[in-house]
Amino acid sequence: MKIHELFAYLHVKDAAKAIEFYSKAFGAKEEFRLTEPSGRIGHAELDFGGTTLMLADEFPEYGLKGPTAFGATTVSIHIHVDDADEVIRRAVDAGGSIVIEPKDHSMASARDAYATHSGTNGTSAIISRRSLPTRCKGDTPR
Repeated sequence: MKIHELFAYLHVKDAAKAIEFYSKAFGAKEEFRLTEPSGRIGHAELDFGGTTLMLADEFPEYGLKGPTAFGATTVSIHIHVDDADEVIRRAVDAGGSIVIEPKDHSMASARDAYATHSGTNGTSAIISRRSLPTRCKGDTPR
């Protein structure tokens, strides 16, 4: 068996708000959206510079629930960028909140705006590859 592609697929309470956040914070481009007559987003695809993230609203009738249904999440979106400080600033400007400040360590983190508003922990971790050797100084080795 050969796997051709693998996509992250998120189900969230307010997919339209999540799409808006990812677009403002990370420059994601909406490529596709299917909306039910009820207004729920059944499927959407966002392009993050050549990588696709799929997402949809919750469909609890099919057992598809987002982090708000559980009060926590098991998913992080880890994005490698050139300037973690700038991306974290954009995430905050888009409505996110800082979890880990971008300092001299290996990562910074901001909560997704749509998940923060609903009281859950949907976390987007940001790291700069170019600054990784410098930022990791002093981090605890694993």
